[in-house]
Amino acid sequence: MNDDKGEGVAIANLIGTDGCSIVGWVYRWTTGAHAVMWDVHGPQPVSESRPDISDEQKQEIDFDALTRIGSRESG
Repeated sequence: MNDDKGEGVAIANLIGTDGCSIVGWVYRWTTGAHAVMWDVHGPQPVSESRPDISDEQKQEIDFDALTRIGSRESG
C-alpha cells in the first residue's frame, strides 16, 4: 500500500501467542486512523506488536480484545 496515494502503511506486525508468528499488521491511514489487517488465516490471538505501538494506537484498534480472540471473554 502506498501512503502517497491515500492508502494505508503498515506500522507494526501483530505477533501470535507463540511469540514469533506474524498473524496480522497494524496499518495507519492518511486520515490518521489505524486498522488491523489479518493474514490469510483470519483473526487470531495476539501477544504483542513489533515494534510496540503507543497506548492510544492500542486503544484505537482494541488491542486488549485482540489478545482475547478465541477465548470466552472475547464475545
